[in-house]
Amino acid sequence: MSSEALSGVAVSPGRASGPVVRVSEPLGEPASGPAPADLAAEAARIAPATQIVVGRLEALAETASGEAATILITTAAMAGDPALISQAEEFVTRDRLPAARAIFQAAEGFAEALLAAGGYMAERARDIRDVRDRIVAELLGVEPPGVPEFATPSVLVARDLAPADTAGLDPAKVLALVTEEGGPTSHTAILARALGIPAVVAVRGLLALDAEALAVDGDTGTVEVADPNAPVVTAASAGAIEWDGTGETKDGHRVKVLGNVGSATDAQAAADAGAEGVGLFRTEFCYLDAPTEPTVDEQRIAYTAVLSPFRGKPVIVRTLDAGADKPLAFLSPEAEPNPALGVRGLRVAFDRPEIVDRQLEAIAGAAKDSGAEVSVMAPMVATAEEAAWFAERARAAGIQRAGVMIEIPAAALVAREILAVVDFVSIGTNDLAQYTFAADRQLGAVAKLNDPWQPALLRLIALIGEAAKATGKPAGVCGEAAADPKLALVLAGLGLTSLSMNAAAVRGVGASLAATTLAQCEAVAQAALAAANPAAARVAVKEALSE
Repeated sequence: MSSEALSGVAVSPGRASGPVVRVSEPLGEPASGPAPADLAAEAARIAPATQIVVGRLEALAETASGEAATILITTAAMAGDPALISQAEEFVTRDRLPAARAIFQAAEGFAEALLAAGGYMAERARDIRDVRDRIVAELLGVEPPGVPEFATPSVLVARDLAPADTAGLDPAKVLALVTEEGGPTSHTAILARALGIPAVVAVRGLLALDAEALAVDGDTGTVEVADPNAPVVTAASAGAIEWDGTGETKDGHRVKVLGNVGSATDAQAAADAGAEGVGLFRTEFCYLDAPTEPTVDEQRIAYTAVLSPFRGKPVIVRTLDAGADKPLAFLSPEAEPNPALGVRGLRVAFDRPEIVDRQLEAIAGAAKDSGAEVSVMAPMVATAEEAAWFAERARAAGIQRAGVMIEIPAAALVAREILAVVDFVSIGTNDLAQYTFAADRQLGAVAKLNDPWQPALLRLIALIGEAAKATGKPAGVCGEAAADPKLALVLAGLGLTSLSMNAAAVRGVGASLAATTLAQCEAVAQAALAAANPAAARVAVKEALSE
């Protein structure tokens, strides 16, 4: 690779080149002084400023659809969060801070809590900081951060891009998207795929490149300096995606296409996208801000709202994934030297079984109330003994179908033994990659190691697929790997029986499976397994499909 070429993680396919438009850096920290002369009046500025930001985001949501609209609505709700507003108002009146500084500190506290929560929750810290910057700009009376106006179709370059900004991008104007930070599971990556914009993230050295024009390859992750005088190259549009709503290959091999959800809004979006059910319902949303454990009835009501759009359809509910690296106030976890490797997920329940028992009771009640066909699965399972312990408790609660997540390499290696004691397994590729490569999924510097096309990760998944075939039990994927239409074919070829993803990816994955035979899926799986690195795996699969 030349000195004028960089590489990152390819997250949305396609090739494009053209002039560069840069997103400006965030405003930075507002000053802590001088202290306002009228504290009450200064505090009273906060709520109206947040409502202006909420209005802008909701207006943008009205012009969007699908996953983009959902994310914009969720971001608007974050901006108008009463807890955020009251915390900022308190900082003004108690600590004598200017309103802009107060909202900055309040939002940063929320963002740090999400980062500490880890996994999916940590990925939402970027959303909170985006909201923070928009409200601060409003209070300071300056132009809010965001994507500048495009004079001509261009390649958008940023340190990172807020989900709300990504959701508002016009594919007719944005040739490609490149960021120095971010990772394969970020909202930016998800939305770029949904919008059909070629994208590469985690491109180290991007901002220092200072190029007038770039050529971007969203298939291989390569970003090269281009001739600014050369004609613009626009990625070919895939057009409207046609899919009949049944997850199966061209020759009728069944692979269910399911949705990943964490709230009632997510569930409705997945149902509207045509998901055949839910492969991962993250229940943490019910607990995140709770100072005390929600009651069984409170949980039951919250879960029913999420399950209701899938009456008569399968839904897999993951029990609470929390612990030392995802702290919840009522759990009172002890400090640990390495919390990512400590008491989290199902491990919390070994010492506090009453918490998971109450959750299982609530899930069983919500299943009756909603009419959904509910199964449960436990996170962070390492051994068959742990899997059996959970399955016994689930069945005692009246939930007949119990499974576990495989997101620890040890569990992949004993998948047959685990499948002997549960009804199914589901692979969390995000965490499985993180633990396989000892690479924090939130850290841009090691994002390439968390690329779901890594052959080492695919070889672990192959072991699980073989175990599923041998035992005759289902094995699905609910990590972000399932959202890539080409990687979905690899996963089907490795023996996985269901794929679960964000709503925006459902139709694309369903259509990809429908256009490919099982034999082709198996062929591309072997090609990816034999590759030396993620880029080679992508190329090998592309070549195999074109034969």
